Amino acid sequence: MWLGLTAVVGLAVSTGCGGPTPEDAEARLAVLEAEGKQMDQALDAVEDRLMGSQGRLAMWSELGRRHQEISVVQCKVADAHVAAIMKHYDKQDQKARMVKQRNSMASADTAVLTSGKAPAMQGRN
Repeated sequence: MWLGLTAVVGLAVSTGCGGPTPEDAEARLAVLEAEGKQMDQALDAVEDRLMGSQGRLAMWSELGRRHQEISVVQCKVADAHVAAIMKHYDKQDQKARMVKQRNSMASADTAVLTSGKAPAMQGRN
């Protein structure tokens, strides 16, 4: 008889009839809720980091795009500026040649005018 009673009690315990008490269940639930809150906080922190990384990535992408646009504009402006500088130097060079030519013509004119005349000597009267 004791053997049958022991078998029934063993069977009842092994099938869960002797499960945790309501106090144990409440304690376990409180622990699980605390773990859930910790996991939520950890996931929120990860989400914040990912959102921040996405924001930085978007910002750097936008800055790269703007830099490329500005570089194109700057190259066009620089090309026009260099062309204007070259035009200015050409004009200044042409002016310098004209002034030099005028000066050489003026010196040649005086040489021709005085070349046929004997230089006047002062002191021989």
